[in-house]
Amino acid sequence: MIKLEELSEELSKLSIIEAVDLLKILEKKWNIKASILSSSISEKSSSDKSNDNIEKTEFDLELTEIGSKKIRVIKVVRELTGLGLKEAKEMVDSAPKVIKSSVTKEEAKLMQRKIEEQGAKVSIK
Repeated sequence: MIKLEELSEELSKLSIIEAVDLLKILEKKWNIKASILSSSISEKSSSDKSNDNIEKTEFDLELTEIGSKKIRVIKVVRELTGLGLKEAKEMVDSAPKVIKSSVTKEEAKLMQRKIEEQGAKVSIK
């Protein structure tokens, strides 16, 4: 007979899909229903599907290219982020870099326009 510790080690190596398949096999073989586990897996699956339909409300603004007006871009980045001169310069120098996170779509578009007026390129993610 297999030792229980060895069995638990082997079961720990199973992927979720393999564990679900094993559950189905045992339900058939022993004529039982593991409803708690099955329902929680179903709930997780349905919640994942419903999350796919939710519209994104927070966006990140990423500076992708500096352009030729680096000093003007630094000034705008300082204005938008509230960073000091040194930090804003480091951020601009390290492009591509997210310069603002979790903003609304309107805010992101406004910031994008301000930065692109200075010749830089920005993407909204």
